[in-house]
Amino acid sequence: MTTTPHPISPLRQRMLDDMRMRKFGDKTQLDYVRAVRNFTKYLGRSPDTASVEDLRNYQLHLVDHGTSPASLNSAISGLKFFFNVTLDHPEVMAKMQPVHLPRKLPVILSPDEVKRLIAAAGNLKHQTALALAYATGLRISEVVSLKVGDIDSQRMTLRVEQGKGQKDRYAMLSPILLERLRVWWRVARAQGKMLDGGWLFPGQNPIRHLSARQLDRAIHAAADEAGIDKRISMHSLRHAFATHLLEQKVDIRLIQVLLGHKKLETTALYAQVATDTLREVVSPLERLNPK
Repeated sequence: MTTTPHPISPLRQRMLDDMRMRKFGDKTQLDYVRAVRNFTKYLGRSPDTASVEDLRNYQLHLVDHGTSPASLNSAISGLKFFFNVTLDHPEVMAKMQPVHLPRKLPVILSPDEVKRLIAAAGNLKHQTALALAYATGLRISEVVSLKVGDIDSQRMTLRVEQGKGQKDRYAMLSPILLERLRVWWRVARAQGKMLDGGWLFPGQNPIRHLSARQLDRAIHAAADEAGIDKRISMHSLRHAFATHLLEQKVDIRLIQVLLGHKKLETTALYAQVATDTLREVVSPLERLNPK
């Protein structure tokens, strides 16, 4: 027995076309469609019939059911696109308001913990991917999307194509990282796991790259193996990269460029967690009682 896929409604197809016209990323499209689908389920009828009060009540419904601020804002963004762009009825969103996101300081791994974490990864591919994430500060999506051709050993750079915000940039390539990448390349080629000009970290099928989910599972397994009980993810290596550079007195504007941050204030967050830097500051109390 074969099943036929559910046909896409003209309204959803129009929304998909609107997002495709603007070249939205796959994840953004999925998030926006999910937001409209969840609202439709709550409403019990076609979303294009919703009123201002319907949307206001939906936000109250989400808040009352414990929806996190990040998830709430994501839902509002998807609905805003649907009503503003697809339906051309921006007035319907008048009473839906994004909420303030509490800013939390990231958990920072020490250099020793990073070293143990990388060593505890289950195989050479995962060890190399974790080492690259820490050595470059790349996001997990940028790590898994690298290709062999993105490595420039002459200029000692890694080319990041279409990173966050669909922007290209270059990342630093240290000599130790380059040597690790060469070892991984030789092993992967010998095992037939890496195609010519293919992904730097191929999946089980080398035509596809290692997924972000697989790499995130690998770092959690490595943390357990290394006995690190901090709550970490692949993004923790990006945090460690920035914090450790700041503690080494690297200019914060250069760190901003390496991370691909649009605003300096985003990078400035790491000044609050760079403990080596904080310890060097002399408290004014010390000057009241000089030794």
